[in-house]
Amino acid sequence: MSEDTKNIENTEVVDQLPEDEAPAGDPVAERIATLENDLAAAKQDVLYAHAETQNVRRRLEKELADARAYASTSFARDMLSVADNLSRALSAIPADLREDEKFKGLVTGLEATGRELEAVFGRNGIAKLESVGQPLDPNKHQAMMEVPSADAEPGTILVEMQAGYTIKDRLLRPALVSVAKKPE
Repeated sequence: MSEDTKNIENTEVVDQLPEDEAPAGDPVAERIATLENDLAAAKQDVLYAHAETQNVRRRLEKELADARAYASTSFARDMLSVADNLSRALSAIPADLREDEKFKGLVTGLEATGRELEAVFGRNGIAKLESVGQPLDPNKHQAMMEVPSADAEPGTILVEMQAGYTIKDRLLRPALVSVAKKPE
């Protein structure tokens, strides 16, 4: 092939190239490619910013809902000691004094106060844990001692020394319990 034939073929190939594949050195094509890249990057940045904004909004909504649901946690913990003391007072009243006419009104009033306190707890999502006879759950119970027992399965709660409570789905206070162990 002669040199002239090669030059004619190369010219034809260059003429057949699409515009966006123009030979290097075309300033307009380079500027267009740069702007298209900048536009794609800007679109991507806008998408990331939009996604981040949605994530922040969702996180704040969840934090707000949690704050509303658990705002009374500290107050509820303080009220548990009142409930404990009322329960101890009621259990300390001997049976003969419960029947005595002088104390019957007092006992009835204390029992009504206890029922009302339980109702208020229930309306605010505070529930007492049922522990006796249940297997020990370290997420709900705090074992204070182990007692040898042939009747109960090891790890079963025998005695509840202090009631445990939850508020909504969170533990407010663990139950203090005595747990069965194998007899020696």
